[in-house]
Amino acid sequence: MSNGILVFIEHRQGAINKTSFEAVAAAQQLGAGTGQEVTAVVLGADPQHANEVTGFKLAGVVSAENPKLADYTPDAYADAFEQVVRARNPAFVIFPHTYLVRDFAPKLAARFGKGLISDCIRMKAEGGSVVFARRLFQGKMDADVTARGEVTAFATFQSGAYRGDQAERGGGASVESLPVEVGEVRMQPEAPFQEVKQAVDLSKTDVIVAVGRGIKSQENIALAQKLAELLGGDIAASRPICDAGWLPIDRQIGSSGQTVAPKLYIALGISGAIQHLVGMKNAGTIVAVNKDPEAPIFDIADYGIVGDLFEVVPTLTDEIQKLKG
Repeated sequence: MSNGILVFIEHRQGAINKTSFEAVAAAQQLGAGTGQEVTAVVLGADPQHANEVTGFKLAGVVSAENPKLADYTPDAYADAFEQVVRARNPAFVIFPHTYLVRDFAPKLAARFGKGLISDCIRMKAEGGSVVFARRLFQGKMDADVTARGEVTAFATFQSGAYRGDQAERGGGASVESLPVEVGEVRMQPEAPFQEVKQAVDLSKTDVIVAVGRGIKSQENIALAQKLAELLGGDIAASRPICDAGWLPIDRQIGSSGQTVAPKLYIALGISGAIQHLVGMKNAGTIVAVNKDPEAPIFDIADYGIVGDLFEVVPTLTDEIQKLKG
């Protein structure tokens, strides 16, 4: 009989990945909907990182330990996590959708004859089953997916699908140290890639005005810049704008750029490809301006204006200037 929910806690270079807290929030919601308890799983050489998640509302924390887990390799992680799953026989295993998880989780799921339901954006319990939703075709369509069979279901949740601060705190979960066996590790990890520090940290600004392909030319960015300055905010962009060199790469929002959650996010001429949405969907208020009424950005916008940004933005700017006197 399946028992509970496991949630994977990822850590790299001495720190827990913040998307792990989002996965905890997702697992807790799933637990509330199915009446099952949530247990966190940390893989490593010692229980150091396991102790860092005991403050969440969890049934417990499993610290799967082996010296070969000191550095990440897909072989070692798949071997270790397989033993945890077989020992616990959970109904669900929840992961954050990170590069590391995408590397080893399909391998893990395959050992149980299961597929990985990846990059989910939401879920809901329906009767005795759970339905996971995934985005398809660059966010133009959502697909509902259910796991078949009685054994464990494996799913990952897109960054931003849940907020880390939604994870419920508790009275202190206990840590269970679980020595695991790891077989042959076929690769030798190299020094981790070091990203260049962002010259601009957009995660700390309250207002962001972002431009996409609809801005048409670099000269037109001045329209958005004027609006951003009037609101006391920063200018940002989708990837095509930065790829074209119209704005520096540190202004890019999305899966290959910065992830932000400002109080106000104004998207100008941005269609809303999933790679962009993951970087800004947790903004407090989202205002979208786009000529295409079917643009995916409108699915998450709090306020949508279907129209030409070259008509809308000057009008919006003038009205804000009047309000400010």
